Amino acid sequence: MKAVAAGAASPAPFFDERSGLGRDADVRSRPAHGGLQQGDTPGLYGGTDEAAICDVEQLKRYLAEPRNGRKARAWAGALDLRTDGIPEYLDGLTPVLLRHDTLVRNHDYEKGKAVPFDALLQAGIAILVDEQGMPAVKCSCGNPLRPFEGDKNRISVSFDDGNEQWKGYDRSEVVVVRPASHELERIALVDVEDPDRGIERPVGTTGEEDTAFDTRRRQAVPSLIGTTFGEASRRLAGRGLAVAYDGEGVPPDGARVTASDPAAGAELRFGTHVTLSVVKDGSPAGGGTAPPDPESSRPTTGPASPSSPSSPPAPSAPSSGPSRSERPASPSGTPEAPSTPADSAPPPPPGTSSGPPPSTRSAPPETPGTASAPPRATPPPPTGGPASGAPATSVPATPEAPTTSAPAERPRRTPE
Repeated sequence: MKAVAAGAASPAPFFDERSGLGRDADVRSRPAHGGLQQGDTPGLYGGTDEAAICDVEQLKRYLAEPRNGRKARAWAGALDLRTDGIPEYLDGLTPVLLRHDTLVRNHDYEKGKAVPFDALLQAGIAILVDEQGMPAVKCSCGNPLRPFEGDKNRISVSFDDGNEQWKGYDRSEVVVVRPASHELERIALVDVEDPDRGIERPVGTTGEEDTAFDTRRRQAVPSLIGTTFGEASRRLAGRGLAVAYDGEGVPPDGARVTASDPAAGAELRFGTHVTLSVVKDGSPAGGGTAPPDPESSRPTTGPASPSSPSSPPAPSAPSSGPSRSERPASPSGTPEAPSTPADSAPPPPPGTSSGPPPSTRSAPPETPGTASAPPRATPPPPTGGPASGAPATSVPATPEAPTTSAPAERPRRTPE
């Protein structure tokens, strides 16, 4: 495992790091809640309001030059691309700054080939991320990046080749990024020079369409009991809140949420983690055995959504919404729809087959698996994207859009 320090030159880069392809920043690694972070986690990445930290157009030109043809083929092969697909691929990437020391699969360029190696990238390194929030390119040298597949708890980091151990390095705070369950429309960043300022950056743009927001503005935790893990993650991300979970490994999207800590209604600052407890003993759609009734935590003392204070309006999301979902079985931006968990839930009480609790009862339902959202008797939380406040990193503002199958149209960069 090689350490890669911010600002340090690579011994075998794809492109000369003095060519101005990217510029790292001085960022102290932030503590992370657990080692795995999903690519749509609010505040996972940082940014700045200065000039673009990655020159994507220049990288595109380098890879298109005939004299770099062999290098372009190696670069594309490392990312499972065809060379003629490089321009479109680069147009979909977004420049960010790492806020955590992050494990990746890096690549050097040696003897005409991309040579992979596991690497620990220091916080402050500028990278390009893809439409699921995954590291894709190291900006300063153009090296392609792939996901780290090893065990982060068994890494042995080698600090050499000019990459001396940096101040603040803490092995327990190293992060591994896992893809968001669907394509993102926007990424909510934290200004690395002013943590009270957030930056909302549309995917596929380099900063020219950024909008700012106040990271100190608090948002209420929505009611999540009975929803799927994937749906709960999107609701939290839509309010600028991060997801944590009990146990090791990311739960399946269809795992049913039985509790959240803090509970619904708690008001938290942007990027704060909410720990979810889930039932993982069933199928990806939610399991075949009902967990103990969690609805005792239902927010009857006060609604989760209306209590949240207003915040700077987020920019409008593209009308088409996400272009596709990586896990069609889980809800995507439509948290009120109970079809996914209800289909796999145990038989409901007599008189109802699915949907909301039986009309003959006024008490909390005894089978939480019959709905994926809180009972209709209380105002349901807002669906998909943020109701007001911190911007959505993963859920578009128009939740009906996930039924669209055509790729979402995003602004493309214009070569300078």
